[in-house]
Amino acid sequence: MKRILFLSGKGGTGKTTIAGAFAALSEERVLGDCDVDAANLHLLLDPEEIEEGRYQGSQEAVRAEERCMRCERCREVCRFHAIAEDLSIDPYLCEGCGACVTACPADALRLEQRESGRWYTARTRLGLLASAELFPGEETSGKLVSVVKAKVDALAAAQGVPTALLDGSPGIGCPVIASVSGVQAVVLVTEPTRSGLHDLERALGLVRHFGVRAYLVINKADLSEPLARRIERFAAGVGLPVLGRIPYDERVVTEMVAGRSAVEKVDSEAGRAIRRVFERFCEEERRSEEG
Repeated sequence: MKRILFLSGKGGTGKTTIAGAFAALSEERVLGDCDVDAANLHLLLDPEEIEEGRYQGSQEAVRAEERCMRCERCREVCRFHAIAEDLSIDPYLCEGCGACVTACPADALRLEQRESGRWYTARTRLGLLASAELFPGEETSGKLVSVVKAKVDALAAAQGVPTALLDGSPGIGCPVIASVSGVQAVVLVTEPTRSGLHDLERALGLVRHFGVRAYLVINKADLSEPLARRIERFAAGVGLPVLGRIPYDERVVTEMVAGRSAVEKVDSEAGRAIRRVFERFCEEERRSEEG
């Protein structure tokens, strides 16, 4: 199965817009939202959940009050200040490191798994979807991304679908690293700003570290022609194929508010540009597979 991932160096560049459009233009695919901190691909899909589960990705310290000697040794060794003066444990500050468990002379503390998020699969008008949400304060987003990818693989295998489209997280952190691992192609989405170019350089470095084919889309390209050309020169210099430019178009926002991608109903300049990007991507992938 081919896994295609959509990434951007920062939020707001239009990554989910492009991912949703590819979903609408593709024929056989399953979908995954790997942005577990702020998943939003489902907003374009009208999903109906068919399965869900709880994700336990972290641990927290729990006290057995009947054993506690009130010696405060646990409080002394906790570098995260998770244990208050009354020896209550703040679950939002506890990192589950186990220092308090080791230090306790009465064996009154233990580590327990805690729910860190939820995952679900759903039927949508554009195919099956796997997605998830990380609960506030949790930091195990990379592990939850791996759960989403495993669910995507299972959906694809059950349906005999050859392609998975994955909407990734912005940046280059743990969820992005977990998303890139094991994919065959990445579509990088940037915008013509100085920060857009800087973030593109970082994201491309990460993708190439994993040896994954990468392509570039310049969204809202007409906001700055000089910077758009600068980004294209950078791409040419590092051998990064540019799939195309997409102009700024308020009708894209109108369609997304209505729960549709830009290529589905309204004939807009941006929609036509996205279709050309999709066609170019398919051509480039065919060449890569033949070569």
